[in-house]
Amino acid sequence: MSTSTADPTPTRLEHFPITFFAVVMGLTGLSLAVHAAEQAFGWPLGISEKLYYIAFGIFGLITLGFLLKLVRYPGAVAAEWNHPVKLAFFPAISISLLLLATASLGHAPLLAEELWALGAALQAVLTIAVVTGWIGSRAFQHGHLSPAWFIPAVGNVIVPVAGVPLGYVDLSWYFMSVGLVFWVVLLTLVFNRLVFHDPLPGRLQPTLVILIAPPAVAYVAWIRLVGEIGPVPMILLNTAYFFTLVVAVQLPRIIRLPFALSFWALSFPFAAVTIASFAHANLTGQQGYKLIGAGLLAVLVVIIGALVLRTVRAMVAGQICQPEG
Repeated sequence: MSTSTADPTPTRLEHFPITFFAVVMGLTGLSLAVHAAEQAFGWPLGISEKLYYIAFGIFGLITLGFLLKLVRYPGAVAAEWNHPVKLAFFPAISISLLLLATASLGHAPLLAEELWALGAALQAVLTIAVVTGWIGSRAFQHGHLSPAWFIPAVGNVIVPVAGVPLGYVDLSWYFMSVGLVFWVVLLTLVFNRLVFHDPLPGRLQPTLVILIAPPAVAYVAWIRLVGEIGPVPMILLNTAYFFTLVVAVQLPRIIRLPFALSFWALSFPFAAVTIASFAHANLTGQQGYKLIGAGLLAVLVVIIGALVLRTVRAMVAGQICQPEG
């Protein structure tokens, strides 16, 4: 007679959000950042490896949940795809694969290549699909634009990080080119929206931190492609530092907002600028950048710890996988 309490799982599954993949991005980013610190300071390997396996396990669970949602509630997935804001989060799936491929290089090279190939192919398809959605028949408003729109661009500049060591140099240049061009275009659009239009709604405020990610990841990718320091990577790294300082000013206000899964957007950008700092220290031998990386890693650990705690609390309270108000 009543179905509201008979089987709550389908309802929760129907509202399983695409933003869950931001959790994988954050945890894998933490694993890569800790690994960079282990190399920089000569620490024994171990913590980063454990974090890698945790991130891989979480990725498997989240992927399973989203696939079940796709099979049982394809209309709900289609609704997310047609949503003007959530559309940009779909490349978080391919980014997760690319990050796991990068983290797998030292553990399982064959697996890394398979994950990279799948992630790069999916990123190529999703980038074209998302951009087509942006310029298609749908009318987007200024209020729909947010830093989350950087996610497809970020995914492209991640490709060379593992692509170059795996031998796919020309293909990596393709993704790097697309990512950098769209970063510049979207940076202009996003700043226009942030300066001249209404503030971001509460749930999207954490996406401001995504401003850090494109230049930080692009720095690491450029170093992989070119192998030396020059004007371009220095511009990218210092732009990432600038946005980190801008975000640091905004962070106390953001963390006081009610928790949502979008808060995981805080994690990966800080991981990216941490990794870039250690990479620059390794390449130049300048100890100051190693100290910057250590400081950023400490902030990242605190952020991830707080996010895990708040996520668990929200899950216990039944606040996750609920319809949006």
